[in-house]
Amino acid sequence: MRSLAIPPIRLLALALAWTLFSGLLGCGSSPRMSSVPDAGELPDQEVSDFQATETDEGAPQWKMYARSAATYRARNLVIARGLRIDFFDDKGQRSSTLTSREGEMNDMTHDMTARGDVVIQTTEGTRMTTDHLQFRNKIQRIQTDSFVRVDRRGDVLTGYGFESDPQLKDFQFKRQVKATVHTRSGGSVEPRSGTR
Repeated sequence: MRSLAIPPIRLLALALAWTLFSGLLGCGSSPRMSSVPDAGELPDQEVSDFQATETDEGAPQWKMYARSAATYRARNLVIARGLRIDFFDDKGQRSSTLTSREGEMNDMTHDMTARGDVVIQTTEGTRMTTDHLQFRNKIQRIQTDSFVRVDRRGDVLTGYGFESDPQLKDFQFKRQVKATVHTRSGGSVEPRSGTR
């Protein structure tokens, strides 16, 4: 077994960091810690074809699939690559699908973050695209401060800041909203500001 020698200056830096961290904990406010693992941190487990399901009294609310996933137990964190989440309505029918290059899930709360080419496609034909969003599991809402585009029946809405249910039925933009609305005669009207 190899022993690791730590230079005295490094020990001093570690001691100072621990003292500062302990002081923050003692002040009653919890420090914000990044959920992304450090570069040298190894996962507890890595799997291919990862799946997770959230149910409410036996009815599925969502099913998560990933090409690969790494779990970090100390952080209650699952980091996924090649992410797909199917959302279900109250009748148990798939209502929308989210896809992204990568994402992460808190293993305790099941809150999720999706990053990179994020798309939500509903079974009714509405499509939402962005580069980053968060899903709050307890309230079943998606949220982002990023730029969002929503395509619905030929109409296009864009803006920054967005909140919605996963079915994209009840959504709102926060700022810089623009809309291109197609008329019955085939023309289009733009721009228009506001919410859905």
